[in-house]
Amino acid sequence: MSEKKSTVENVSLPGMMQDMVLESSDVEEFLTGLAKLAADRLSSPGSEVLCGVTLLRPRAKGTVATSSEHARKMDEVQYAFDDGPCLRAAREGKTYTVADFRTETRFGRYTEAIADHGILSALGVPIPLDGDADAGLDLYAETAHAFGPAGIAAAEELAREASKSLRMAVRLAQLTETGDNLRAAISSRTTIDIAAGIIMGQNRCSHDTAMTILKAASNGRNRKLHQVAAAVIESLGQEVPQTHFDG
Repeated sequence: MSEKKSTVENVSLPGMMQDMVLESSDVEEFLTGLAKLAADRLSSPGSEVLCGVTLLRPRAKGTVATSSEHARKMDEVQYAFDDGPCLRAAREGKTYTVADFRTETRFGRYTEAIADHGILSALGVPIPLDGDADAGLDLYAETAHAFGPAGIAAAEELAREASKSLRMAVRLAQLTETGDNLRAAISSRTTIDIAAGIIMGQNRCSHDTAMTILKAASNGRNRKLHQVAAAVIESLGQEVPQTHFDG
């Protein structure tokens, strides 16, 4: 085992997952990192492991992240037959292990098809999710008996931590969206207030009257209020203010 891999395995998995969430720009990037981490941790000299992450929804299924293009193609073999250890793991919420596809009998014609692609062993581990979606960690190897008790335990730990981290990633995404909406609202409010002030100065009227004029122009031109307000500011050769907001 390489020195780099030994260092990775000594890092706290929960801490590593949290860092991955915080450093990822979106959930897909996080899951790609998860797939590559799983492939790296479960590979051994002479036995490379491929990893994909399958997402199942009520009327759809697909791979949302992989460690490589080869892993994606192996997932597609399962989808073609609508069966396999990884699909069953995601659907049933329990781990499925195949030690050797040459002697496997549980998966019908899929077994021969995946063996024809050079895959001899596989491991499917569920990733618990909220709502009506299910997910699974899909692991493949071209050697038989690639996933022993230690490898299975490691994959199940990865899936558990991934489940927790996915929930955190979704919450962070929701908070980011809320922050973006708030920044946009504040920016629009500032623009409208400045435009109202301009109208008050030009017409020597109250704030309420200025807002009535802005709203009438908005309705008459079928444009949003903040767009009309921006036009008022720009008509004086001024730039629309950029509001700074620390969320």
